[in-house]
Amino acid sequence: MEFKEVDVKKMDKNPFSMIADEWMLITAEKEGKINTMTASWGGVGIMWGKTVATAYIRPQRCTKGFVDSSDYFTLTFFNGKQKKAMGYLGSVSGYDEPDKIEKTDLHVIEFDGHPSFEEAALVLVCRKLYAQEMKPESFMRPEEIKEWYSDKDFHTMYIGAIVKAYEAR
Repeated sequence: MEFKEVDVKKMDKNPFSMIADEWMLITAEKEGKINTMTASWGGVGIMWGKTVATAYIRPQRCTKGFVDSSDYFTLTFFNGKQKKAMGYLGSVSGYDEPDKIEKTDLHVIEFDGHPSFEEAALVLVCRKLYAQEMKPESFMRPEEIKEWYSDKDFHTMYIGAIVKAYEAR
């Protein structure tokens, strides 16, 4: 597949459907190894004068250690395709299956030295700017804790500057 660099401010894609309905992969590298997970929570916007993406990772996810160890992560979108692979990558932990990517039909490639996937429709290369664990005392509505965090496994929120974006041709 061939990719071209694009300006994220000029894209006509709907980030709400891309993230919630089509899902994305959050991918990072640590000590020469790559890990990824499927996510349907996140966002894009402007922060500190930069185009940014937010990603949320629970503490028990193997990918969290990879994102924590790296200055960069990628967000990969497939235009609603690759749902089988994404379902697998979201349900199998890298702790239990360190080579889980190899069990899918996805192929790792690098964008500016950062891992993503050859089958992608869109790749956002993000440089970490900020990370913060969500805290129960910061919730305005306690029912959100009851609904989403019964195990008290609060996400860490990552804000990454979108340093480059690539679309498949």
